[in-house]
Amino acid sequence: MQIAVTGANSSVGKVLLRHVAGQNDFLARAGVRTSEAVATLPRFATITPRVIRYDDRDSLTALLTGVRCLVHLAGILIETKHSNYQTANVDATRAVVDVCRDANVEHIVFISVLGADSHSGNRYYRSKGVAEQIVTQSGISATIIRTPILLGPGTAGARALVSMASRPTVKVLGGGRHALRPLDVDDLSDAILYSCRARADGVAVHELVGPEPTTHRDLITTTGRLMGHTVSVAAIPVWTAKLGSTLAGWTRRGGMTPTVIDVITANEVVRTNADADLGVSLTPLLVTLTKLLPEKTATSD
Repeated sequence: MQIAVTGANSSVGKVLLRHVAGQNDFLARAGVRTSEAVATLPRFATITPRVIRYDDRDSLTALLTGVRCLVHLAGILIETKHSNYQTANVDATRAVVDVCRDANVEHIVFISVLGADSHSGNRYYRSKGVAEQIVTQSGISATIIRTPILLGPGTAGARALVSMASRPTVKVLGGGRHALRPLDVDDLSDAILYSCRARADGVAVHELVGPEPTTHRDLITTTGRLMGHTVSVAAIPVWTAKLGSTLAGWTRRGGMTPTVIDVITANEVVRTNADADLGVSLTPLLVTLTKLLPEKTATSD
């Protein structure tokens, strides 16, 4: 099966491409925005890099013509002076969906986020909700997978977690008492490829989270314990962080904002986990955490 992956040079995209290479029934076109990004992709005979621009229909057509399934990973949480929620999360989704329709792509797998809602007061959640609507209303069958914090070597969440767990004392927003359901990126890759194969009729929206609830605080202390030491977690008041980010926003665009703070301190709660529906055997949290650490620092719990 020929699939296309946008955002292929993201940490999730690279893991997905390695999973593709381990299958005997997939070929993938890996869409990235620069030739420099091509150089960072895993090199396998089954992976064909393509440089694309979301405002260049010809490049998207070259990516998607002859493809049976699109996996749309591209999107941002933190805005920059070059990219914002409208362009990266909404306009890019609309661009690829429009070309999918003309290229007769049979199925779209769209990776979204817990909390996505086109009516949300939070700009990030709203942009992801609008992107979901674009996919839903495309007339193409689709699987939408809403995800929590993603953990795996190279993910932003993993880098931040290991950095915090490496210190004897760390201060985190709200004391890290918000609820998390971390998902292993390998499990997400399994769910994506299952969805590509199944290509169910209509549109299905799934919430896929890890097997064990925890808190940010406990996630840090557990990771520290695996590294062989104790971490003391103190609190940064959320209101203080929001005030500071608002003031900083007067002199720079993007970065840490009240919008981002609300997202990263939100409780990750689902009524029904979609692991069975998506054919996933979830990785235990301790196994996921151990994979994040250099072998010499990991200790048995």
